Amino acid sequence: MKKIIAVVLLILVFSTCKKNKLGGDAVIEGVVKHHAKIIANASVFIKYKTTDQPSGDTTAYDAKVRADKDGYFKFNVYKGKYFVYAFGYDYAIAAPFHVVGGLPVNIRSKETVSLTLLVTEGD
Repeated sequence: MKKIIAVVLLILVFSTCKKNKLGGDAVIEGVVKHHAKIIANASVFIKYKTTDQPSGDTTAYDAKVRADKDGYFKFNVYKGKYFVYAFGYDYAIAAPFHVVGGLPVNIRSKETVSLTLLVTEGD
């Protein structure tokens, strides 16, 4: 009986783990830029448990935020590995105006990682 209780407790502990959710004590924040130009209202995505870029399909990411008019975005996260990806529009370049890019981020503790997420011409 003690073994069954121990197994049930372990299952409960691991099933309530929050490492695959937003809301931790660490922060990944930044500004989306194409060269020196701020990309306002960019869509910014995050993938948990990896520093490798998932497929180009944004449904492969775990969460999304919209950068503000100053290109600023923020995710509250837990310790772990992440890949942050953004796409937006730069109307100063040739049509179709798309700019995309991403960066790996490794959070080691309750820290704030500030980055410039550089994007480039893309599909």
